[in-house]
Amino acid sequence: MKIEILKKLKLPDNPGVYFFLKNNKILYIGKATSLRDRTKSYFSKDLINTRGPLILDMAFKSDNVKWEATDSVLEAIILEANLIKKHQPYYNTKEKDDKSFNYVCITKEEFPKILVIRGRNLIKKNFTKTYGPFTNGSQLKEAMKIIRHIFPYLDAKSAQPDHLEFYQQIGLAPDIGTTEAKIAYDKNIKNLKLFFEGKKKKVVSNFKKEMMLYAKNKEFEQANKTKRRIFSLQHINDIALLKLEPSAYSLKPVFRIEAYDIAHMGGKNMVGSMVVVEDGEVVKSEYKKFKIRTQDNANDIGALKEVLERRLAHKEWMFPDLIVVDGGMAQINVTKNVLKKMGINITTVSVLKDERHKPKAIMGDKEFGLKYKREILLANNEAHRFAINYHKNMRNKNFLHKK
Repeated sequence: MKIEILKKLKLPDNPGVYFFLKNNKILYIGKATSLRDRTKSYFSKDLINTRGPLILDMAFKSDNVKWEATDSVLEAIILEANLIKKHQPYYNTKEKDDKSFNYVCITKEEFPKILVIRGRNLIKKNFTKTYGPFTNGSQLKEAMKIIRHIFPYLDAKSAQPDHLEFYQQIGLAPDIGTTEAKIAYDKNIKNLKLFFEGKKKKVVSNFKKEMMLYAKNKEFEQANKTKRRIFSLQHINDIALLKLEPSAYSLKPVFRIEAYDIAHMGGKNMVGSMVVVEDGEVVKSEYKKFKIRTQDNANDIGALKEVLERRLAHKEWMFPDLIVVDGGMAQINVTKNVLKKMGINITTVSVLKDERHKPKAIMGDKEFGLKYKREILLANNEAHRFAINYHKNMRNKNFLHKK
């Protein structure tokens, strides 16, 4: 798709959800603070570095853009999750394993809890409703704070007896223990579900009926409380979400590190590992194992070269911002040579170990080494652990096979 086509569409400078299409088929769904600026950013020269070849391919193949404006960024976040779940666009589902995304879940209890659960830990039969996937964990955390002020609910912490009274006092947890409290909480959860289903107008209508009933019964304090809830819904204050929205020309929402290590015993049962750390958190669903095919001796450099070439051939996988290898300058140099050969520009560092295999220095890019020291050491440690476990499993399997 050419940017001239996009300019003719004249997308608004409003929050909302956009759709990249090919022959009216949805290729990709995204959310935006500004629909105009966000869609324009897909035509920037550094798109391959900010989002990788998969999204570059999507932008090239698309022939049209459609959109749905929302009243707030909060509603755009919810709408995006609902539409991705409904349409399962190819470039959304291939860009990242949704097991690493978050879901909002409602438990099966007399007074249901609202929990945020990682996809990898989600067991849907334990919940009456699940909403998601939500692609930005930081935004979802702030979104839930806004939602909770409108729809006070119980979560894992506030449901504990020693915390409940405090959360009730600050208006973030409901009264419980009576029939009336149960009826009120059920209505609250019902409206919360409607909001997550994108039916804000229906929630406002329910609140207005509730307010009129309170006023009719001369329960003016409750009527005024409901009136404030209506105002909060119609004037959602999502400044915190705007700050967490990635800028239009910096689409990658997370800082991704990939770390590699090689494990063997005298060149036997040689394997490689790749682990992923995003924004300081391990993403185990994206770990990869490599059985070394080209080396039959203790050539760690040759094995690392094979692993990198095989991994980087998978252009449908999101590229990292930083590569971490185990070793010294030899490992850095072979990594840089592979990247150069494949026309890819990714910063590389290595973790140098002492005689007891403890980290003693981070080599390579000094700025990244200082800024991401904790994340680099975490990724390196995970890569070593993952490689050793894979090597042991292969060694034991081969031993039993020989017997």
